[in-house]
Amino acid sequence: MAPFDVYWDHHIPLPKLPPLKAKITVATVALLCFINSYDGDFVFDDSEAIINNKDLRPTTPLSNIWNNDFWGSNLSSNSSHKSYRPLTVLTFRLNYLLAGGHYPVGFHVPNVVLHAVISALMVDVFAVLIGGLSHAGGSGGGGGGGVQNLAPRASLLAALMFAAHPVHTESVAGVVGRADLLCALFFQLSFLTYCKAFHGGSDRCEGKFSVQWVVLSLLLCAAAMLCKEQGITVLVGALPPHSTCLHLFVFVCVCLFVGELVRTGLLSRLALLAVGGASMIYARWRIMGTGPPVFTEADNPASFADSMFLRIVNYNYYYSLNAWLLLCPWWLCFDWSMGCVPLINSVTDWRIVWLLLLWCVLIGLISQALCSPDSQRRRTLTLGLVLLLVPFLPACNLFFRVGFVVAERVLYLSSAGYLQLPFFRFYLIKNRHTRPHTQTRLLGVCVLALLGVYVVRCAHRSHQWRSEQSLFSSALLVCPLNAKVHYNVGKNLADRGNTTTAISYYREAVRLHPTYVHAMNNLGNILKEREELVEAEMLLSKAVAIQPDFAAAWMNLGIVQNSLQKFSAAERSYWNAISFRKKYPDCYYNLGRLYADQNRHLEALNAWKNATMLKPDHSLAWNNMVILLDNTGNLGQAELIGREALKLLPNDHTIMFSLANVLGKQQKYKESEGFFLLALKINPNSASCHGNLAVLYHRWARMELAKTHYELALKLDPEAPGTLGNYKMLLRKMEQLRRSTP
Repeated sequence: MAPFDVYWDHHIPLPKLPPLKAKITVATVALLCFINSYDGDFVFDDSEAIINNKDLRPTTPLSNIWNNDFWGSNLSSNSSHKSYRPLTVLTFRLNYLLAGGHYPVGFHVPNVVLHAVISALMVDVFAVLIGGLSHAGGSGGGGGGGVQNLAPRASLLAALMFAAHPVHTESVAGVVGRADLLCALFFQLSFLTYCKAFHGGSDRCEGKFSVQWVVLSLLLCAAAMLCKEQGITVLVGALPPHSTCLHLFVFVCVCLFVGELVRTGLLSRLALLAVGGASMIYARWRIMGTGPPVFTEADNPASFADSMFLRIVNYNYYYSLNAWLLLCPWWLCFDWSMGCVPLINSVTDWRIVWLLLLWCVLIGLISQALCSPDSQRRRTLTLGLVLLLVPFLPACNLFFRVGFVVAERVLYLSSAGYLQLPFFRFYLIKNRHTRPHTQTRLLGVCVLALLGVYVVRCAHRSHQWRSEQSLFSSALLVCPLNAKVHYNVGKNLADRGNTTTAISYYREAVRLHPTYVHAMNNLGNILKEREELVEAEMLLSKAVAIQPDFAAAWMNLGIVQNSLQKFSAAERSYWNAISFRKKYPDCYYNLGRLYADQNRHLEALNAWKNATMLKPDHSLAWNNMVILLDNTGNLGQAELIGREALKLLPNDHTIMFSLANVLGKQQKYKESEGFFLLALKINPNSASCHGNLAVLYHRWARMELAKTHYELALKLDPEAPGTLGNYKMLLRKMEQLRRSTP
């Protein structure tokens, strides 16, 4: 067979660039597509993985990264998603250290740079996949390392399409997409390292290979798996191209071509890959706790369908949706669950046409890959299908239930296989027209136009990922029936103080998904704050009836019942919350407030003490203990508690204020004054602090200072209770002193 690029590579409407310039060009396009996301906010899952993940903080032992999942939960916990990605979390922790905290720019920039690097490396990957670079002693190339068989224009165009594919936006613009990016990077390095094992000139013809390079490839595969689970799939992609059937039917081919395996040394390589892969899968299974994660019906409704037939049909419909996102990445959404994709419940549902069409196309491509008399055609199609399908396997619901319907992030690697398939069209045209032809030129123009559309769509979509408001609003246009979209829009509005509009979105979320307990909980909280307690109680009661272990809803129900003076019911609700979440400091705090309202002082103190034991920086619990002890006359104990609290919270002005009051009552005026002044230094506009400091000076007989702080307190809050009366009393006393002075 003649060199591959002689026939059709020159038909591709791109210049033939040197490798370095090609990679710089691809990286530049990748940066242009996603650079406007570099200073975006933390959005959607970023809050849980970054802001609320204690594993990122320097105060947390580094060893926790290796014991916890991606979200910071212990892997042994029933609530853990079992997503073990310690290397990704390690990069987040490094970002936190370098940025000095949760500054989004420090997290977004590495994502954009990583995508640019991965896109540049795709030039080399596509050179192997498309260009005919022989890397396993195959029959598709000549001797001397396969450099002459490269198709630089084809690999450049494929890499450019990868760099600008809009389906990658979630992986690049969302910080949690770092897992997909790092996994892809190590996937590439593992694949290219495996290819390196066979660059040995004539050794390739003798079936020899470098064990060291294969072992290094396995280590890079392990690193990919420690970034994201699908990294293990590179082992299938690393199978040699000359035995094309192996890519799809490994075990069948082992039986049919044993002689070929022994002759080429492939049997030894497969043994290495099998042992390495099995070891990694076993270690991963042990780390996960030898059990899969637990998901709910809302996460993946098809997997809970009663009929196996309906499950299979819906899974295949999901596959067709993923294929459509690769083909036409215009309708993109941050979440595809909760009504966004209604289930197919009957064979008469017209949507079955899409999965039938998908399988017709796949079967056609597979038959071409297996049966075509043209070895180059078989090679190109097989490698494209392998890279398309194999990285998608962990998300296909075949081996275990996944926690999503459609997730754009999982298509990051698969898109590379999809982008290789269009070159099969160039190859067919080459076979029909050995000279430049109008159809070839037209196809080239269309491909370049598509690349331009991709770049524009990427820039637009990455701009939508800059803030939760724009991200969630864009999802309403794509998935208006998605209850989670309405929930997130409502939550974003509530966080920004627009509770009135948030209520309507929460109500719509509950209407679309009547068992959406989180929407009920948040709606109940807003209604509680608006003093609409009866409806709030009804919603929260319904939430805990649907999900009895929903600890937060139990606590909020207790708060509402306490406000309705249903004290016994509130106490039961609080204890239910604590029974489902043993370490729940906020619930102990609210339980203490309930006991304090009932004058059950000792129980209140014990509840607040539990809150501070579970959360040492629980300011409200510490402060309430000081105030309760002060009000009950236990000034000495109140002072001890206040001083203990300030050791843990040295800048908490509310505790300083309460402790200053206690010291003032003990006539420790100097110390009391010091804490009042410290509190005012932190919070200078506190009318109550100025007023109480004035009372201290009043008792201390420092009249002018008392007068000054009374006036400041009244200026800040003219309606402050008791302040005006104390001020008038001070003025009368000062007048009496003035008159009595000779």
